[in-house]
Amino acid sequence: MTATTPRRPDVILIGLGQPDRGDDAVGPAIVARVRARHGDHLTVVTREDPTALVQVWDGHRAAVVADAVVSGAPPGAVSVTRAGAADPPLPTHAFTASGRGGSHAFGVAGAVELARVLGTLPQVVVIVGVEAASFAHGPMSPQVEDAIDDAVATVEAELTAALRLAPTTDTHAEVEPCA
Repeated sequence: MTATTPRRPDVILIGLGQPDRGDDAVGPAIVARVRARHGDHLTVVTREDPTALVQVWDGHRAAVVADAVVSGAPPGAVSVTRAGAADPPLPTHAFTASGRGGSHAFGVAGAVELARVLGTLPQVVVIVGVEAASFAHGPMSPQVEDAIDDAVATVEAELTAALRLAPTTDTHAEVEPCA
């Protein structure tokens, strides 16, 4: 994103997670940092429940989701998973070794596949995951705190790519003032 990036209502950034559940807070923490830097040019939301994805991204051509994941990687590892309408279905073991749940009973993979069936899945969906160490009540683990800068950079790179792919639909695009 540059100083002349117009507002793009067809691209949405979603921070998924509960702020008081340890590493589950990483999704909202990532999007808060991105919003502070680029919020005037993006639709940015946070949600605690992955089932909300099915509706919140409906009508957007591209969605970037930041979330805590459990895949067996070392805590703090940043991963990127593509799950848009043109991508293959996510396997049932996506994001966890035992199901689609992550920290949720109905996880991101379940929301992606339900949205695919309902026709609300954006063309481009990128899930930027940060491997979690704990979902217990309390602060994030040091490994996940240390990974936030890398995750923010990854989200920004994916947003830039998504903005290039999605045609603008905003005829009243705003231009960020130059400093």
